[in-house]
Amino acid sequence: MNVRRELATPWGSETGRVSGRPSPARLRVKRAVDVLLALTLLVLTAPVVAVAALLVLAQFGPPVCFSQVRTGRHGRRFRIYKLRTMSDERDADGALLPDGVRCRGIGPVLRRLSIDELPQLWNVLRGDLSLVGPRPLLPHYDPWYTDPERRRFLMPPGLTGLQQISGRNTLAWDDRLALDTRYVDEWSLRLDLWILARTVGKVLRGTGVVLDPSAHMLDLDQERQLTCLPS
Repeated sequence: MNVRRELATPWGSETGRVSGRPSPARLRVKRAVDVLLALTLLVLTAPVVAVAALLVLAQFGPPVCFSQVRTGRHGRRFRIYKLRTMSDERDADGALLPDGVRCRGIGPVLRRLSIDELPQLWNVLRGDLSLVGPRPLLPHYDPWYTDPERRRFLMPPGLTGLQQISGRNTLAWDDRLALDTRYVDEWSLRLDLWILARTVGKVLRGTGVVLDPSAHMLDLDQERQLTCLPS
């Protein structure tokens, strides 16, 4: 994918590449917007989440939610929540079956419409996430970022972001991380609103969703072990 072409954006004359950290005052405004919108969305989507949770319970059994530790701002670790979209089916040796096999029934529907992500609005209220930001990744990826890529930790991680509206799981790792760094360097509230508007369109179209990413690409740590050593 041509990331430069895909990300021609309308805010370029208003913001630009910046140096240093985002100012605390601007981040407080971002946080206030997050809380207001997250509360509104929690109320509006509560019936959808309730119905989806019942369907997950009926198909996969308890627990309804899946949680996983991710790395957030300044390297702080937190637990992210999603509705389950996969069973716990295993092979004869006790190993989990591939994601594409276990994600069935209601699972692909929840992923395609991003309904499985709605519990993360609670993470937004807690302050673990922002509505928009670099996507929080697994802690065992932490040693494998380049120095420019570590700028992702200057901002709160996001429920959506530049990489999600630019290809989601179809992007190569270098492109995903470059987009996260670009977001940090060019951040503004106008950019956040533009990304949120684009996210709605992507969700309604269900584009860029891959049921089993591991079948198409290596994990970040595996890929970079082939080419470099951790810093």
